[in-house]
Amino acid sequence: MTPKVQLSRPPLERMLRIHDELRRGALINCTKLVKTLEVSRKTIVRDIAFMRDRLDLPIEFDAQISAYRYTQPVNAFPTVNVTEGELLALLVAQRALEQYRGTPFHRQLEVAFGKLAGGLRDRISFSPADELRTVSFKNIGLGRTDLVVFNALSAAVLHQTEVTFNYRKPGAGQAAARRVHPYHLANRENLWYLIAFDPERGALRTFALTRITGVTATKTAFKRPADFSPEKFFAKALGVLGGAGDWRVVIRFTTAAAERVREREWHESQETRELPGGGLELKLRLGALEEVEQWILGWGAAAEVVGPPELRAKIRQTVAALAEKYAK
Repeated sequence: MTPKVQLSRPPLERMLRIHDELRRGALINCTKLVKTLEVSRKTIVRDIAFMRDRLDLPIEFDAQISAYRYTQPVNAFPTVNVTEGELLALLVAQRALEQYRGTPFHRQLEVAFGKLAGGLRDRISFSPADELRTVSFKNIGLGRTDLVVFNALSAAVLHQTEVTFNYRKPGAGQAAARRVHPYHLANRENLWYLIAFDPERGALRTFALTRITGVTATKTAFKRPADFSPEKFFAKALGVLGGAGDWRVVIRFTTAAAERVREREWHESQETRELPGGGLELKLRLGALEEVEQWILGWGAAAEVVGPPELRAKIRQTVAALAEKYAK
């Protein structure tokens, strides 16, 4: 009688276990594997057939000993071949995923990487500690994510249930109660944001998770629009603020700054034009001006706004205020 299955192991994990048993010469058959792997006899037969017919492993059933065996030595399970350089790339990717620290994804990614590295132990030798000394990453201003808030919102996004929370806008003294339909969680510029529909305001809004407290899931369900996409929502945003405008921003950079501007992809809409003497002109199409204003100011005198006039006026006002402040 087949035992009741409580939790099925992934097929690859089962096959690796069967491979290890066969390689060390253990006497295994369907009865023993059913008990060890806690799956049905039919599943064991299917796994062995896959290993023999699709992975070309030399498996046969020996009736004299009533067990499966390898007819010739097999050193490694035939999975994807990965070079040492490719594994180093995985190690680098693991180091680069610090933006997920403080969320459930960070632990899941660590576990997944451990399984990948463990599965390759028979093909290459490597030392993660040694290899990772050759590369490093530094993200300035990593957001501090409240795990309770993140988990609650993540579940609400997944199950499409309305939530309430308290939200404090930048510069506001007190938080205000909000009731929204959470559509998506996005990590932008090292900070987590919630994109949600606000029924009271009748529009999509962006909320920084660091300013959200007291998340409560309601029993009200909603249906996320089929045409919603985070890429479309952020299409006109330099960072986070999309906006409903259609601003054609033109900025000219000095020769000293032009090289740094050329080295990066700043926005999907960007167009560049080389200027005499080594300067560079950058054109962007954005939905709002607030973020690009701050970005331009970060370049100091190396950047000059050509248009639109509204942005040039904003920069002029800010520069005048700075000049007055530093003149004291």
